[in-house]
Amino acid sequence: MHGNILIIDDEIKLLKLLGMILSQEDFNVKEASTARSAMTMLEQHEFDVVLCDVRLPDAFGIELVRSIKTKYPHLEIILMTAFGNITDAVQAMRNGAYDYLVKGDDNEKIIPLVYKALEKVKDNRSKIGQKTAVSKGFGQIIGTSPLILQSKKLAEKVALTDAAVLLTGETGTGKEVFANAIHDGSERKKNNFVAINCSAFSKEILESELFGHKQGAFTGAVKDKKGLIEEANGGTLFLDEIGEMPIELQAKLLRVLETGEFIKMGETKVSRSDFRLIAATNRDLEDEIKQGNFREDLYFRLNVFEIHLPPLRERKEDLKMLAKNFIDIFSRKLHLSNLQVNPDYYKTLEKNDWKGNIRELRNAVERSLILMEDNILDAESLPHYSDKIVPESDSLSIRSLEKIHIQKVLQYTKGNKAEAARLLEIGIATLYRKLEEYGWR
Repeated sequence: MHGNILIIDDEIKLLKLLGMILSQEDFNVKEASTARSAMTMLEQHEFDVVLCDVRLPDAFGIELVRSIKTKYPHLEIILMTAFGNITDAVQAMRNGAYDYLVKGDDNEKIIPLVYKALEKVKDNRSKIGQKTAVSKGFGQIIGTSPLILQSKKLAEKVALTDAAVLLTGETGTGKEVFANAIHDGSERKKNNFVAINCSAFSKEILESELFGHKQGAFTGAVKDKKGLIEEANGGTLFLDEIGEMPIELQAKLLRVLETGEFIKMGETKVSRSDFRLIAATNRDLEDEIKQGNFREDLYFRLNVFEIHLPPLRERKEDLKMLAKNFIDIFSRKLHLSNLQVNPDYYKTLEKNDWKGNIRELRNAVERSLILMEDNILDAESLPHYSDKIVPESDSLSIRSLEKIHIQKVLQYTKGNKAEAARLLEIGIATLYRKLEEYGWR
């Protein structure tokens, strides 16, 4: 079986070694050492499988998975890491990765795994274009609690206009679902809904993704590229985690919103795009303005119509309905039948405070279906949420206090390193280095 493989890794020796191994299997192999060059190659060539390092110099591999799968849904992605960390593995799978490899430990698994991924690619291609009908518009929003009904009512009203919308709320509260629903409920629904997570890319890549670039604008720009602003012409542009957008790009975005005009990277000619903007953030933008991280004029331009999405702990009456929906989705996905749900399953779900909100609930339900015995969902199928507090240290050293603080933040984020790095206000590479120092892998 022939296949087109893209390997993304900034360790050149490993990149060449993997390229040689896969080429000997008669695969067509191309190599990239940065996220930017990889995205360029994906535009220029047809690929089936991508092997991607978890840490790249200009992007976080786990977030890159989501962006690649959004643009190229037929592709399958195998993530590679130097750390056998189950949290990163699970997060990668949730973002759309096919599987996960530990560098050095899993070398013998690479070829069999690529063959399995290619089989999945064949299935993906056959299913694209004949997707079964799914809930559209506001039918995607589940719940009958007063808080969610209020948010839904506001969204239904603003959908009929062209006003910019700012969705606020904690992570995992369903902001992209609301953005999709607003688009589907608008007159723009026949045109593109284009989404990007502003926290997933470096400034340069994000600028290229949004505005596009001209051939020769930078190394690797071998042909003109349409940006998402241009792709969204006539439709809707959804900017998730807009609070993470570098301040230099905020001025460029403001100009587009005010004039409808933009200039591609490396271009001098002005282009135009008529799109509806929906932005989302889990940050307090007013606080970000005070700290100098967000432009006040852009905030006022974005905040024409704000919709706050309530956390799951404030709408616990919707929890059972949401859980049942996820049970149905994953039962079909896993080809499960004759499933039984014990009452203690839902009671156990109600005990958690759901800091990750609906996303965390979805993940917990999916995991429980994998772990259950005899097709019975019960309390034992669910994660055992611990109330353990990290013990305080008697040491007054900076290193000791730093170690305790990082541990607390990782507990708070349920092991999500990207979110922990954001809260700690350090780079993801710095966090990994600290974890190595403390022997936490």
